[in-house]
Amino acid sequence: MKRSPKDKLKVGVVGATGMVGQTFMEILAQREFPIAELRPFASENSLGKKIELQGTAWPCQVLKEGCFDGLDLVFFSSGDDISKEWAPKAVAAGAFAIDNSAAFRMDPNTVLIVPEVNGDLVNKDSKPQIIANPNCSTIQLVVALKPLLDKFGLEEVRVSTYQAVSGAGKDGHDELMNQTSNPAASHTPKTFPHQILFNCIPQIGSFNDDGFCSEEVKIMKETRKILGQSQLKVSAFTVRIPALNAHSESVWVTLKNEANREQVLQALHNFEGIVVQDDPKKSVYPLAHKVSGEDPVYVGRIHRDPEDPKMWLMWVVSDNIRKGAALNGIQIAEKIFHS
Repeated sequence: MKRSPKDKLKVGVVGATGMVGQTFMEILAQREFPIAELRPFASENSLGKKIELQGTAWPCQVLKEGCFDGLDLVFFSSGDDISKEWAPKAVAAGAFAIDNSAAFRMDPNTVLIVPEVNGDLVNKDSKPQIIANPNCSTIQLVVALKPLLDKFGLEEVRVSTYQAVSGAGKDGHDELMNQTSNPAASHTPKTFPHQILFNCIPQIGSFNDDGFCSEEVKIMKETRKILGQSQLKVSAFTVRIPALNAHSESVWVTLKNEANREQVLQALHNFEGIVVQDDPKKSVYPLAHKVSGEDPVYVGRIHRDPEDPKMWLMWVVSDNIRKGAALNGIQIAEKIFHS
């Protein structure tokens, strides 16, 4: 069912009033996505609330049987349980479902897509299906890894993440802001396991028996699947920091083949969706507060390990709400309908 860019689409957004849902609306407007009809879905508390997009106010609806009838495409930016129940219903109603939850990411029958990396797996002529949107921290990592994989091959990847509170949604953002407004007070955390103000928390999600938290497991498994490298060694350590938005990652990449700095820089510079900011002597490298609100994945601090000529270190920063969620989903939709 291939459509031209001129065809307008009937689109649903589940979780439309949340932080990612609102960003979906902003990016749909910015990219002039062709909307014939928008159905924003939210909780009963938001029923009837109007969402403005492309000059029209669309009332919020609640999920119910038949709610997806007639839609071409549904974005899901809600929890795993909602996606598990409702994404198949969207497909049954004839819509493509692009799901931002973890519900289907590791399902062997569901493609897990970052368009710059493996967008060729999107079958434009296929019947409606569920397409999984990866974890935010995984997306920026694989965008930075893909050109190195293509040019030099990959032996091993180690990553330590420094993730903004927006990764925990509006509640995470508000918790940091509330603590910031009264920094001397004793704060009881609700969203995070400990106070986030003036702190770093080496836990994102729950721990398994091996000592890895769920965010780390997502990165390790999803990276292999997206890159199509089932045997790639990937190890991750995730940390929540008191940045409002944009995730940062320090990455150690061991290549299969040696390369010099110019070759590595050129491979990154030439890849779609990457901006290289690398002049450390002038303190030029990506910073979360400057990357927030931007679309690309930014890479800097690119240097070789002194003990291993095939190991390179780099600093990778991206807006986790935009490229890490809403933008990636919209780019998938553009692959389906507008290529």
